Amino acid sequence: MTDSGRPRVLVVDDEEAILETMAFTFEDEYEVFTSTDARRALDVLDKHAPFHVVLTDQRMPNMSGVEFLTAVWERYPNTVRMILTGFTDMDAIIQAINDGHVYAYVTKPWEPDQLKLLMKQAVEHYDLSVENSRLLLDLRRANVYLEAVMDQLDTGALAVDADGIVQAVNRPVRDYLGFEGKVRGRELASILSEHDLDVVGAAAMKVAGDDEVAYDEIEIAKGNQSHRLRVTTNVLHDETGATIGRVIQLREISHEPIVRRFNEIVASVTSADGPLRGPLETAQANLRELSERVENSRIDSPGMSELSDRLSRTMTATQNWLDVDSAVANEDFPDAQLLQDRMRIAIARWPLPDEIPDRVRGLAERVEQYYESGENDKKPVL
Repeated sequence: MTDSGRPRVLVVDDEEAILETMAFTFEDEYEVFTSTDARRALDVLDKHAPFHVVLTDQRMPNMSGVEFLTAVWERYPNTVRMILTGFTDMDAIIQAINDGHVYAYVTKPWEPDQLKLLMKQAVEHYDLSVENSRLLLDLRRANVYLEAVMDQLDTGALAVDADGIVQAVNRPVRDYLGFEGKVRGRELASILSEHDLDVVGAAAMKVAGDDEVAYDEIEIAKGNQSHRLRVTTNVLHDETGATIGRVIQLREISHEPIVRRFNEIVASVTSADGPLRGPLETAQANLRELSERVENSRIDSPGMSELSDRLSRTMTATQNWLDVDSAVANEDFPDAQLLQDRMRIAIARWPLPDEIPDRVRGLAERVEQYYESGENDKKPVL
């Protein structure tokens, strides 16, 4: 709707009498603009857009109605276009429909009530077209947001319809399976075959075909990377409950055995009874070996990235505790502020903040006492 609250209509005809009649016919319901020249009418369109409907005569000087409506369609495709003709020139009408994308044609002489009805239908068509365009734009934007969210998931997700045609795929799937180019709209089995990944389809079918099998685990190699993936599936239903497709989920689990080993190493420190230096030195060596294993795996996945960060932080914690204890035991006057800083960093980076070993807490207290008194008895704590 325009600022006036009424639909805006433009009538173009080189006969002033026809323009006056049209204006009189429509002025009660619409905001009517008129022009005797098609070229000037384009300026009117540009100046006062949007227009719901344009009605033009076919035979005019300088520019035919077909040419004018073609220009209107190129500039304002939502504006409904109608052509007025006083003769039975079917060729011109067909050209107008094809080139100008004409909604309707009106023959002279016209019936006022029929013309009013036709104009009402054209205005409604415009409103529907604009609303459809808005909904389509909203849908496209929603899809952009949805795809952005899907791409941030740790788990790969791939949706296929009932015929096995790919309808959606997120970034992790492309990364894990090495998919490139257009995937949506193609048959999944064909894509997997092209990439020598039939094992993925077989795993998905196995899980989907057996209610007692929750998942299947597979190994795949792409280039210089290998991945261990856990494959699960979920059925998609429409609002009536009918099955319309399936979502195949691929979770990268190459890091899971390493995570279990990492947890064992951390537990060996928290559960140590007695002196802690030995368990910390052993843990530091094991953590370093585990970190090298992660790096050499060349697996780029959220799980591996998180594990690499946890390993690095934990090694920082254990090394700081060992270094602070050595400084307290071997140096007469170590830098008290530096010792405090290193203890704070180590405790903050330890993966189990609620399970700080007792001897580490004792070391923190010794550092605090030294910071306040300046006296160091040079005795190890760990």
